[in-house]
Amino acid sequence: MALDFTAIDFETANSSGASACAVGLARVRGGRVVATAAWLIKPPAGHDDFAPINVGIHGIRSADVVNAPDWSTQLERLTAFAGADVLVAHNAGFDMSVLRRACAVTGDECPPYRYVCSVQMSRKTYTLDSYRLPLVAAEAGCSPFAHHDALADAVACAEITIDCARRAGVDDVHALAAHLGVRVSQIAAEPRLERAVA
Repeated sequence: MALDFTAIDFETANSSGASACAVGLARVRGGRVVATAAWLIKPPAGHDDFAPINVGIHGIRSADVVNAPDWSTQLERLTAFAGADVLVAHNAGFDMSVLRRACAVTGDECPPYRYVCSVQMSRKTYTLDSYRLPLVAAEAGCSPFAHHDALADAVACAEITIDCARRAGVDDVHALAAHLGVRVSQIAAEPRLERAVA
C-alpha cells in the first residue's frame, strides 16, 4: 500500500455551490506531491455572477474567466487528472457539493468520487484553537501560502494529509481514515436539472 490520493480545492463566484470559478489539484503518490494542476472555470449560466464578497476572498473576477473552459469542458480535465483516486479536501463537504451542484445544473454526470475531509483528520491529529487551513498547514510544517488560491490550498491540503499519515504511522489513505475514525465518503449525485431548449 502507498499513500496515494488527489487533493482538491474549488473557489466559487458567489454563494451558489454551482458557481465554480477555479480549481486546484495536487496528486500524491507514495506520500509525496508529484503533480499539480489548476485552472480557471467559467461558471454555469445562471450561477455566473461574481459577488463582491467572493471576489474579495479570492480575487477572481468575471473578466478573468471569459476565455476559461466551461464546467463541462473542465470536468473532463479534472477527472483525467484525478483518475480513480480518493479525493481529499479541507472542508470536503463544500468542495464535493460544488462537484455535485455544478454537474446538476449543467446536466453532466457527477463522478462518484470517494473522498475524505482533512478538517476531520486535522481535528483528530492536532490540538488547535481553529482548524482553518492556514493554521492547520502551519502546524503540519507547511510554508506560508496564498490562502484562497485554489492550487495553493490544494497543495496545503495534500501536505496536511501527508503529515497526518506520518504522525499516525500509516501509509494508505483508507488506513489513515480508519486510524483516525473518519469516514471515506462517496459523492451521491444530485438530480440533474433539465436543460432549457431554445
